[in-house]
Amino acid sequence: MHTITLASFVLFTGLVGLTTWWFTRGDDHASSKGYFLAGRTLSFPLIAGSLLLTNLSTEQMVGLNGAAFSDGLSVMAWEVIAVLALVLMALFFLPRFLKSGIATLPQYLALRFDHGTQV
Repeated sequence: MHTITLASFVLFTGLVGLTTWWFTRGDDHASSKGYFLAGRTLSFPLIAGSLLLTNLSTEQMVGLNGAAFSDGLSVMAWEVIAVLALVLMALFFLPRFLKSGIATLPQYLALRFDHGTQV
């Protein structure tokens, strides 16, 4: 069973890597817009999925389940507030970010304050 598990892990990890390379082989990765924003070509479902899955990690899956077991379901408030915060961030901050053309947080800080905060 150990060999099958290891082989399937290597196979699927390689498949994900090969698929990612295939779809991104012609993209621009030299500029910050090309690297961080995929050249500003992503659609809404991909961006929303990225935000959702960024918030979903091993810590969330294991840690919050353990906290819910020990402390009760009040720990669900963390995820409910996270969803509300993501929606509010997308509604209020995203239009400003898109209008100003920034790609990273250091670029925003340099635009908002000065270039000394970008470092």
